[in-house]
Amino acid sequence: MAPRTVVILGGGVGGIITANDLRRRLSNEHRIVLVERNAEHAFAPSFLWLMTGDRKPQQVRRPLAQLLQAGVEFVHGSAEGLDLNRQQIVTSAGDISYDYLVVALGAELAPETIPGLADGAQTFYTFDGASRLRDALARFSAGRVALVVAAMPYKCPGAPHEGAMLIADCLRKRGLSGSTEIHLFTPESQPMPVAGPALGEAVQQLLHSKGIHFHPLRSLTAVDTQTRTAHFQQDETFQYDLLVAIPPHRPPSLLRDTGVTNPAGWVAVNVHTLATQHERVFAIGDATAIPIPGRWKPDVPLMLPKAGVFAHAQAEVVAARIAAEISGRHPKEEFCGDGYCMLEAGEDLAGFAYGNFFAQPAPQVNLRQVGKAWHMGKVLFERWWLASPGWKRDLYATMLRAGGKAYGIPVAV
Repeated sequence: MAPRTVVILGGGVGGIITANDLRRRLSNEHRIVLVERNAEHAFAPSFLWLMTGDRKPQQVRRPLAQLLQAGVEFVHGSAEGLDLNRQQIVTSAGDISYDYLVVALGAELAPETIPGLADGAQTFYTFDGASRLRDALARFSAGRVALVVAAMPYKCPGAPHEGAMLIADCLRKRGLSGSTEIHLFTPESQPMPVAGPALGEAVQQLLHSKGIHFHPLRSLTAVDTQTRTAHFQQDETFQYDLLVAIPPHRPPSLLRDTGVTNPAGWVAVNVHTLATQHERVFAIGDATAIPIPGRWKPDVPLMLPKAGVFAHAQAEVVAARIAAEISGRHPKEEFCGDGYCMLEAGEDLAGFAYGNFFAQPAPQVNLRQVGKAWHMGKVLFERWWLASPGWKRDLYATMLRAGGKAYGIPVAV
């Protein structure tokens, strides 16, 4: 068997899981190469806790190399070109040839696409943004907080609602509930519409119980930083004292003109195998567009949410399939569409949503009762994720003894 080279573009959740799973499955004669421009990995689900001051910056990030299995080659550099015909990648650290390619580049944030948003809004969707928002919240003493989902699609469908509830909890602890208002705006018709009406109603009731004003079907068009006014379609406006935004997302620019994307620029894949139309090229996570049963609008099909839980599961499938092919076996693993979310609600409470997003005729996801156990499950998962590979198995066993399996913690380690 000739040695093979597998290259993974992107060092987020999907890229790390793919690289580590492949390294465990394949002998050392085969190269596993991960290309990532950031030397440090920041754990995005913890940005909400960084925003509230419950985490310090050093607690939610690690050198990326420490999270990779021994034998995974880490190329610290930006991918600048992709030639699928020659099976070659141009990076700032040199060119790399591959036999198999896994695209795990995620989605790019583009606040500049809405006038005034880049200068006028805070965000918890980046490490630096969450740190700045923490300071802004510490200075905030009274007025209206507008949390705005700027455009569709966006990653982590539960995060805007978690953000609103955690901000409400943060202000409550400072005794500011009576002098502040929190308003959540979204283009969607309900919270997390892809998960079905039952979950949407449950989340909306949860928001209401926290005193959060929910404004669906609001599409942001511009921000006036001088008057602190958010402008929406139909000439609707809202004056705020603090603006927090989930910025517009766009596909990775590297993939333009490669022939692997749909008209919107997201990567089209087989929904079960994550294979693209190019042989031995796969894509996972936020960079993909995966249709699921049901429709958001009469002319708009539902798409699988962009979330780390799906990138994680897809990475395991792709790693297993590539390893099987290289080892001369028939690949059997398929992505089944199961997903879950631990929804932070403040006060060390969280809910747990779980369902199958490939279910017919449409996904139906249920939210279990809010409690401290689900919050602890998220804390345990954070600790598991940020542990070095050598510690993961022992830590996972400890988590199971603490009841982690009931919290929805992934089985693969």
